[in-house]
Amino acid sequence: MIHIVNLTKYFGNQMLYDNVTLGINPREKIGLVGRNGHGKTTLFNLILGKTEPDSGEISIPNGYRIGHLEQHMNFTQDTVLKEACLGLREENKYDTWKAEKILSGLGFSQDDMHRPCSSFSGGYQIRLNLAKVLVSEPDLLLLDEPNNYLDIVASRWLISFLNTWQGELILITHDRGFMDSVTTHTAGIHRKKIKKIKGNTEKLYQQIQTEEEVYEKTLVNEENKKRQLEIFIARFKAKARLASQVQSKVKALEKMGEKEHLERIETLNFSFNSVPFVSTYMLNAEEIAFSYTGQEPWLINRFSLATGKKERICVIGKNGKGKSTLLKLFANELTTLSGTIKFNPALKTGYFGQPNILRLTPSSTVLDEIMMSNPACNLQTARNIAGMFMFKGDDALKPVSVLSGGEKNRVMMAKIVVTPCQLLLLDEPTNHLDMDSCDALLDAIDEFEGSVIMVTHDENFLKRIARRLVIFDKEKITLYEGGYQDFLENIGWEDEKNTGDGSYEDAGSSRQKEPDLSNTFHNKKTYRKLKAEIMKERDDVLRPLKTEINRLEKAISVMEREIQANDEILIKASTEGDGPKIAESSKRNSKLRQEIPLSYDALCKITTEYETLQKEFEARLSAIQSI
Repeated sequence: MIHIVNLTKYFGNQMLYDNVTLGINPREKIGLVGRNGHGKTTLFNLILGKTEPDSGEISIPNGYRIGHLEQHMNFTQDTVLKEACLGLREENKYDTWKAEKILSGLGFSQDDMHRPCSSFSGGYQIRLNLAKVLVSEPDLLLLDEPNNYLDIVASRWLISFLNTWQGELILITHDRGFMDSVTTHTAGIHRKKIKKIKGNTEKLYQQIQTEEEVYEKTLVNEENKKRQLEIFIARFKAKARLASQVQSKVKALEKMGEKEHLERIETLNFSFNSVPFVSTYMLNAEEIAFSYTGQEPWLINRFSLATGKKERICVIGKNGKGKSTLLKLFANELTTLSGTIKFNPALKTGYFGQPNILRLTPSSTVLDEIMMSNPACNLQTARNIAGMFMFKGDDALKPVSVLSGGEKNRVMMAKIVVTPCQLLLLDEPTNHLDMDSCDALLDAIDEFEGSVIMVTHDENFLKRIARRLVIFDKEKITLYEGGYQDFLENIGWEDEKNTGDGSYEDAGSSRQKEPDLSNTFHNKKTYRKLKAEIMKERDDVLRPLKTEINRLEKAISVMEREIQANDEILIKASTEGDGPKIAESSKRNSKLRQEIPLSYDALCKITTEYETLQKEFEARLSAIQSI
């Protein structure tokens, strides 16, 4: 319903979009991805009319309603429920139950709905803004990092709600799992263009990678051809009898024009500096209790946790229940009111806490912050680490006060990297990072040789990393010895059981249940049979595609070698004045140069299809392996 045509936009001297075109069609739910600073939020502002394009146009139908999650607080009503009801359409203004359902899904209790808006934290005030947008039922919903302010339970509710959303949606989020759970299409801002495909983020990134690999291979072939043409022209331009052939080569060279190699895009790539740890335990919490008032009700009560080597412990639950407080206790920033935490005397800890702005000095530069983390860190080492986190050259001299939220998070990560450690305490480290940076962080955690205790609501991280869980749910804190998917299948979240069948009854939406695979595959024999069936189907589908990929790669290689051989024959024949041989070689090369680009196009298409199907089969096999 919205058409963006030939759009160009600059931000200062930086070009964000170069003559891009994008359509948002009825019922499409689009995940918008791209590096921080590449123009995702700017695109929202252009659609909303908050900023103007430098050229091009954005066509929006008359009467088309756009809802946008505002970060600014401007509340006029004396209770949360009354404020949320301001979002109701005129024809629904008395349907307060709709607002109640959405507020409940976003984590507001019945008592909360009758409290003043100003009594809530900034995060809950953003949730209230989100409720006002959702209850307004716009034609197009624009959501920019909505789950930055949601805990894991509210995030899961929002996924359910968006899955049943009947209008259009454009979603920006660093949480790949969240995005892939709700979107039908993915649009990527890449090299000042916008590419949109049907499918998830992985499919988009694979397609971009394949296309760029094909582009570079084609460019190398063209450069080889140019060199051969230039050699021929230089060698034979003075020979009158070859004048026509030389002139033909000159024209062919002019037609080829100039193509440039793709500019290298900086990516975040780092690893934590782990120090060997020889003892049995790192820390041992026994019957600890804590509250900020010094008395009941306790945030943490009689909780015990022993942490050994190479642990992966994730802390999950609703906001405001004590997750960050637990990490502060483990980081020695707070002291327990009862119970004990015994730290191994040799333990070296790296702590990434919230809010990080309080842990950085506004007047310090990026280099200052890195060097202050470790007295042994010299200027060159600090510059190397800053470069790893994409602060190259003068960017490393920027003061903290001018950095974005994502840049400050990268500085905090750099401070941890420069400090050798054995235990990482990470509190919501993905907030304000883009999707690529989150992937780099996930890889770095995977490779870390020490132990990790992490607070996160990112289910992608939880499913890949967590081996033990500290769970804040049902008004208590418990330790679960198992992974996150296992927890969902065997226990699940209390709030998701309220309707008795694990589904939500929220303004016309229903939550998709977690599949109860144990009821379907109740014995090993059935499991082995299903696995064999999937693997056979996979081989039947993928084998012919792989055969075709190998055939195309071999054919392209053969044609490229033949062109080289023919060029040598052509040079020799030209020297000897062998007209028939010149004509034969030229004709053959002309045909080959038409066939090679077509073969590359076919290879690109079939490789993308193969990789997509391969991932689908891997996901199906992974699902049954967890049984």
